[in-house]
Amino acid sequence: LGTLFFTKGAVTDFASAKKSDTRLYGSFYGQMLGQGIYLAPSAFEAWFLSSAHDERSIDRTIACAEKACRRMRKK
Repeated sequence: LGTLFFTKGAVTDFASAKKSDTRLYGSFYGQMLGQGIYLAPSAFEAWFLSSAHDERSIDRTIACAEKACRRMRKK
């Protein structure tokens, strides 16, 4: 269980989570969706990992996230 916040500071509570860049999360979400990775559409929702996610699918998700971040940096 987790999520991703685009922010410079640590996220320790709702107040600090609200300081995150939700537009940047939206861009990341779109990049991931375009690669077939379905994440929670809001940074304020949780991502769930289960035994259905094998090592191959986790590695693919990480590779897609790296690609998404590279693309976002170019913009």
